[in-house]
Amino acid sequence: MKPSAYKAAALPAANDSDIARETVRKITWRLVPLIFVAWFVNYLDRANIGFAALQMNHELGLGPEMFGFAAGIFYLGYIGFEVPSNMLMHRFGARAWLARIMVTWGIVSAATAFVQTPQQLYAARLLLGVVEAGFFPSVLYYLALWFPKEYLGRAISQVYSANIFSLIVGGPLSALLISHFHESGGFSGWRWMMVLEGLPAVALGVIAWAILVDKPAGARWLSAEQREWLVTTMAREEAVAAEAGTSSFRRAMVAPMVWLMGLLYFSIGIGFFGISTWLPQVIRQMSQLSIVEIGLVSAVPFVLGAAAMIGNARHSDRTMERRWHLAGSLFIGAAGLAGSGFTSGMPLVSFACICVAAAGIVGSLSVFWTIPPTFLAGAGAAGGMALINAISGLAGFFAPWLVGVARARSTDFTLAIYCLAASAALAALLAALLPYGTTPHKDRGAGNGAAGIH
Repeated sequence: MKPSAYKAAALPAANDSDIARETVRKITWRLVPLIFVAWFVNYLDRANIGFAALQMNHELGLGPEMFGFAAGIFYLGYIGFEVPSNMLMHRFGARAWLARIMVTWGIVSAATAFVQTPQQLYAARLLLGVVEAGFFPSVLYYLALWFPKEYLGRAISQVYSANIFSLIVGGPLSALLISHFHESGGFSGWRWMMVLEGLPAVALGVIAWAILVDKPAGARWLSAEQREWLVTTMAREEAVAAEAGTSSFRRAMVAPMVWLMGLLYFSIGIGFFGISTWLPQVIRQMSQLSIVEIGLVSAVPFVLGAAAMIGNARHSDRTMERRWHLAGSLFIGAAGLAGSGFTSGMPLVSFACICVAAAGIVGSLSVFWTIPPTFLAGAGAAGGMALINAISGLAGFFAPWLVGVARARSTDFTLAIYCLAASAALAALLAALLPYGTTPHKDRGAGNGAAGIH
């Protein structure tokens, strides 16, 4: 890599000129709302198993380890098809591929309502991972095609907040659907929830096909001047990224930094998935709340997390500093998880620490994804970002399952929470130490003297 390229990538593409601001505003209003809603439904369909467990585990005869396996096996299918899916998206275009993903995951998610045995649940979750594979990195790659670097963090945080919003709104919504529709038509509440939360994805796929445009050159809703500025700016930044790292798919697959970033994101994911999947059951153990009340309480950590993520991304964009915005958030997350385990005998204090942990871990997510586009471009970006997410997807499998194993061998969640804290601490160290934005001595003071992305 040529780290001096990071310096160039950090520069404003058009010095915040009127055309830059107006173009980015139009892009934001055209693309972000649809992608936000799609991501909201996506994460709702993925994470609602945590609330389904409050009825489903008894109905299907699932113990803690079996539930953890059912929650995690989704990620085996997701990981296996992640890179191929993203390369197909690069070949066929985001419009067609994202629409396809939405329609198929909506069908499979709704069909999960009809499982009758643990084995059928495992198969449904595995298939959901297969058809959903590639959605997350495809969206990130798509945003990186449309937003210049100085606006990318904000765009990612605006869209990424959808999965946090799904945990905020989705928890109470899922709990309400389970309680309200239970035994309606002889169907369990958790089954109604799967159907009602799955089908909207099918409609969104049709809308995405009608609205999305693959690349800026085809954006007829921009003026000719705006389109020319955007195409020129994005081509310049892609060239910088290719010089700094690679635009080759093969080289991206073996690049050490891609694998190290995958390890970093995997470590973040252990903490995030551990909290999001098991939080309803942790709250139930701490309290005597009803299912609806658990849904409301479980939203609190993610409200704080969403606010932290948006604020952290905005400040990181404004300063063009990445390293300590990422590492600092993760150190806070690790401290919060450790504090929650240490105070497990004091429910309110322990829950407050979980809130701190969620703010730290969630606050790191959008900043993390501003880094790969600085050293990946073209097919290299499509494949490299998919590989990073595929590596991290292992956390989605191992975190729920390992928490289930620890929970089955302990009287409470304390041991499991300490494991999550250790993973978040490792992520913080990697974020602080990995050389993804260093500037060599020979490049310091060169050009216009702008600071690199840290």
